[in-house]
Amino acid sequence: METRKLGNSELIVSSIGLGLMGMSPGLYGETNDEHSIHTIHRALELGVTLLDTADVYGNGHNEELLGQALKGRRDQAVIATKFAFGPNFQGINGHPDYVRKSVDDSLRRLGLEYIDLYYQRRVDPNVPIEDTVGAMAELVAAGKVRYLGLSEADASTIRRAHAIHPISALQTEYSLWSRDVEDDILPVVNELGITFVAYSPLSRGFITGELQKFEDFAANDIRRHLPRFQGENFQRNVELVNKIQDMAAEKNATASQLALAWVMANGALPIPGTKRVKYLEENAGAVELKLTTEDLARLELVNPKNAAHGGRY
Repeated sequence: METRKLGNSELIVSSIGLGLMGMSPGLYGETNDEHSIHTIHRALELGVTLLDTADVYGNGHNEELLGQALKGRRDQAVIATKFAFGPNFQGINGHPDYVRKSVDDSLRRLGLEYIDLYYQRRVDPNVPIEDTVGAMAELVAAGKVRYLGLSEADASTIRRAHAIHPISALQTEYSLWSRDVEDDILPVVNELGITFVAYSPLSRGFITGELQKFEDFAANDIRRHLPRFQGENFQRNVELVNKIQDMAAEKNATASQLALAWVMANGALPIPGTKRVKYLEENAGAVELKLTTEDLARLELVNPKNAAHGGRY
């Protein structure tokens, strides 16, 4: 597994990470803790060290699951978790008191003494970012957190936050189908030395090619309610995936590997989520796929910016 240095930090992380959200119930269909822990262990064996969770995933379940998986393996992993949402993704809170409470709750569930990378998952419009990041900086001084991150923040907010305390990572959705960040966000994080961490780099599994009909989703799968996965949008997006698959096959790769290689070629660190070892191993293999300038130009023709049908939310 290739590694890279996380921005404005001393952390060395894998060039591709693992998103754990789907391992908790109520999000992407059925889950199995035993299988999920096996997947986490396999990730560490492969050198996939950046493990990404959040307090709101399963309302604490995800952090507890990761804590269980890390027993005796803490030194093999770089742990990223997040705060901001209340239970069931209701409300956003960036008040300093909430920051302090949230980190203690996360540390307890994880069973850890410190968190490597602590994100504000969404910016609270009612609390100055200086106040929130100021409280997060206190956590660094207290040894509870090593480095700080933001998620889904705009360019101005990133600059203001970074002026209070160095920001190491900015996490936002980025994939062949979600490229809004290219206009304003990527230039700013590159200027400030912040690593861009791409969540949903496979557009919530759509670009894998495994989803061919709406009926593939379990009744409790949140994708049933997202625009890209509904009606005419779904069928038109399947056609786009088929083109990606054709190009990937020519390179003896899968659609997932091609899409992840594209994200990495654009300087971002993808954290594709999966709860299955099969897909973890497939995704990790993307680091072996090096795209040429010609490959990138062809992908731009096959899947130009804004080609996907339907918004991401």
